[in-house]
Amino acid sequence: MAKIFRPSSRESTILSKIESTKEHQRRMAISRVRDCSEPLAKSITSKLIEKELVETTSQNSFEEQIRGCLDRLTRMDDFDVDYQIAPIRNLVPQPQIVSLYVTAYVIEKMIDHKDVVDIYGSDEELYLTINQQVKKFMPL
Repeated sequence: MAKIFRPSSRESTILSKIESTKEHQRRMAISRVRDCSEPLAKSITSKLIEKELVETTSQNSFEEQIRGCLDRLTRMDDFDVDYQIAPIRNLVPQPQIVSLYVTAYVIEKMIDHKDVVDIYGSDEELYLTINQQVKKFMPL
């Protein structure tokens, strides 16, 4: 017969604090996007094009779309963010929420944009490139 696990109040408290800390970091990361959305969008766009992960006919249009994506992220509910990132949530072990959201946006929405010719590379390559730029503007 299997043993029933009943966490003590001390264990419950520790687990609750860990979960609260994760949620706090998530909210802080999303709120920091407001301060640097324009340079972050420019940096992400140029790096994706430079590494030839995205081929586009208009870099300015692509940059505007990424900036709009970042602006929408700051106004979205947690449920909407979770829904958007659900297909790639397990892409990396400890994802950064902003990087994950922008990656999901590029993969799912930008592929159909009129100025995007094609998106190359794997989902993980896109995430790592975007995350590298996000870390420059929002160190944890």
